[in-house]
Amino acid sequence: MPNLADLRKDYGLAGLSEADAGDDPFALFRHWFDQAVSAELTDPNAFILATCASDGKPSARAVLLKALDERGFTFFTNYDSRKGSEIAANPHVAGCFLWHPLERQVRIEGVAEVVTAKESDDYYRVRPLGSRLGAWASPQSAVIHGREFLEEQQTELTAKFPDGDPPRPPNWGGYRIIPEVIEFWQGRRSRLHDRIRFRKTATGWTKDRLAP
Repeated sequence: MPNLADLRKDYGLAGLSEADAGDDPFALFRHWFDQAVSAELTDPNAFILATCASDGKPSARAVLLKALDERGFTFFTNYDSRKGSEIAANPHVAGCFLWHPLERQVRIEGVAEVVTAKESDDYYRVRPLGSRLGAWASPQSAVIHGREFLEEQQTELTAKFPDGDPPRPPNWGGYRIIPEVIEFWQGRRSRLHDRIRFRKTATGWTKDRLAP
């Protein structure tokens, strides 16, 4: 194992000024996201989602952003999973996108809400068949006796829906993170990074620069 104290990189690809950040965090996010896609990064829509149960214990995992509009950031999952149970108990969540080759990070803090059934149905229909069947096959976050269980479930479900058009499971769908805080981080030299934070108010967004 390498000496962890020696692992470091001095960033310097770009900077982020208040003027460059603008006044609309969604516009800046879309701009950065488009650049991440253009750079052909692996899974540029992946982000770490942190939830917290009613007992105060946090948990985190990677999920995929599947929709974005002025209301917020949408991902899809099993409502009975650990994240779903924790969101039901405490809807306050946080998310973090890391686009390391671009030396960028975006942090989101907000409240998660269940999207409409139509939104979940519309997205479910465009998923590959294997993923649609997988939503039925996997009791996400539950203990199972082995991988054979999943493979058996998938085989049974393939036979159950021979037309290749399974309906959306009632316990599977989307959550929208309604952001209250969106922070943009751009790596800079000597660890003097740029951090621009947007906070939602009753009249719009306020913008601050944070010390790195």
